[in-house]
Amino acid sequence: MGGGYIFPKREIALRVIAKRTLREFWEKGYDDAKRPLIEWYRMMEKARWPMPQALKAKIRTASIFKEGRMVFNVAGNKYRVIVAIRYTQQIAWVRFVGTHAQYDQIDAETV
Repeated sequence: MGGGYIFPKREIALRVIAKRTLREFWEKGYDDAKRPLIEWYRMMEKARWPMPQALKAKIRTASIFKEGRMVFNVAGNKYRVIVAIRYTQQIAWVRFVGTHAQYDQIDAETV
């Protein structure tokens, strides 16, 4: 058997860690965040972005920060989600979920 056949590279969807962080947020009394956060999570887990600019091209309201961090506006900018994305492995870690006012009190690049 010849060794010339190369299997096509499989496209890996983004893995979001952790849905629990989102759930814990809406269970703190932000019930209206549940549906938009679930929709955001489902959209993220079906996506594949090779670099931040590709993500930004698809989701124009997202903001690019250093160290692979992205900030997403959820529920009409009522809530914010910060993730740290490792694009080479297609893994996103949820670093923060909060209201717009809570977001204003933190440093998105270090949370």
